[in-house]
Amino acid sequence: MGHHQTLRTHAEEGVLTITLNRPERRNALNPQMIHELTEALEGASDSHHGVIILTGAGSAFCAGLDLDNLETMTAKTRDEHRADSENIARVMRTLHNVQKPTIAAVNGAAIAGGMGLATICDFTLSVPEAKFGYTEVKIGFIPAIVSSFLLRQIGDKRTRDLLLTGRLIKAEEAHELGLVTRIVGEQDLIPEARKLARDLLRNSPEAMHATKRLLNYYANHHLDAEIEAAIAANAEARVTEDFKEGVRAFLEKRTPDWPSRKAPTAAGK
Repeated sequence: MGHHQTLRTHAEEGVLTITLNRPERRNALNPQMIHELTEALEGASDSHHGVIILTGAGSAFCAGLDLDNLETMTAKTRDEHRADSENIARVMRTLHNVQKPTIAAVNGAAIAGGMGLATICDFTLSVPEAKFGYTEVKIGFIPAIVSSFLLRQIGDKRTRDLLLTGRLIKAEEAHELGLVTRIVGEQDLIPEARKLARDLLRNSPEAMHATKRLLNYYANHHLDAEIEAAIAANAEARVTEDFKEGVRAFLEKRTPDWPSRKAPTAAGK
């Protein structure tokens, strides 16, 4: 599996557990973690492990993109932004396309890209306290890559609600929307994930792989074009004045003063 600085991996009885391991940053996604997670998932596809569990160390599952990184991000070139966007798309697609069953054990907040990772898994087990949300619009960003998956999961109207408000929802509402498979107590989270994994391991690996391949084939037909558009939109959003202001305001813990509000003609183009 290789040595990872931002992840822990643990293999036991046919189950590979990948733990996002930057608890001091609420497991926020920096370029290294995105790279290592992609690598670990690609490796898991080819390994003898039958089921993959994805979870987080500490109190959060994953707080989304590391915003400390975003400050340096605003100084990047368009090509660099494009590469960053492609890397995020790649980790989400890799998780989506893994042929083994995947289980997210959501131990705490799963926000923005973190919610993407939590809900793209085949099964999403969550503690009752976990909060979910695509909060991108609050910092002048767009939830481009995840929107494609979300539309398929919960439909157009509900997707618009979550993405345009950027509101946080509790595990219970995420469960009602069909984004969380089951809510389980904190003590039971990993045992329940492992129990589900054992149940899955009793099924024919070949039949499960074929089922996932077929489901992914249906989705990929649309995903290819949508993700391409999302990568472009994601890269584009990173060079906007609103995004620069949103990141500054977030890091300075103040309310953003959106440049696009002052220039409605520019915003409406």
